[in-house]
Amino acid sequence: MSDNANEVEGKIPEYELSGIENIARGVCISLGHVLLCRPCNGSYTYLPGGHIEFGEKGAEALAREVREELGLDADVGELLGVVESSFVQHGKPHAEISLVYQMKLPVGSQAELKSREDWIEFVWWPVDRLGEANLLPPEMKRHVRV
Repeated sequence: MSDNANEVEGKIPEYELSGIENIARGVCISLGHVLLCRPCNGSYTYLPGGHIEFGEKGAEALAREVREELGLDADVGELLGVVESSFVQHGKPHAEISLVYQMKLPVGSQAELKSREDWIEFVWWPVDRLGEANLLPPEMKRHVRV
């Protein structure tokens, strides 16, 4: 591999080089609300979580992402299902495979949650109004059950 290729690979995360991202997402429900994440000033939401790193199990990735983004230790439970999605992002074809897990946060953390990352925010959304949340990918809705 040329030095230039190594330089490029050092700047682009491995999951983007593959063309298909592997994601771990969590469904956390409390008092009839589901925890959702969204970009600040964004028009869509998604379930909390993030990329699965090489050698990491999905449940481990979800717990790590919650720790990084919220500073909380999540209890990651059973695998609820898998969602495959493809779409256009920044003008290019994009694909994701998401492992969706049941998730619980520590007691007392259900108040307003503050993100440790300045580009995202977390919201407790009423499950009975999930259709108004613009949850992406839309297939995720089937895993959100009270």
